[in-house]
Amino acid sequence: MLNQVVLVGRLTDDLIVTSKENGKKVTTMILAVQRSFKNSEGLYETDFIKCTLWNAVASSTSEYCKKGDIIGIKGRLQVTSFEDSDGKKKYSTEVIAEKVTFLSSKSSSDEKEE
Repeated sequence: MLNQVVLVGRLTDDLIVTSKENGKKVTTMILAVQRSFKNSEGLYETDFIKCTLWNAVASSTSEYCKKGDIIGIKGRLQVTSFEDSDGKKKYSTEVIAEKVTFLSSKSSSDEKEE
């Protein structure tokens, strides 16, 4: 069995790390990943993918990365289920990041353009 995801995209917001009661650190982020093909109107669409980072990965990513930075993520998909207010079963899919690679900083690319 294999459950592995590799994504490259831009951070949609600055990251905020919180600590759980058990002392583990966690942050949740949305990664904007542009599709590699154009739609019927000739435009590239973007997927916004929820990712969760734990402990050292969460700390280092929040320390070195800001909104707009491009990062690579290697991780796994995790699906959780819950009941909505009507009692219907719903599912939520997210990526649990196991490794993050800092690819480019928006501020450094802005400096290069000037």
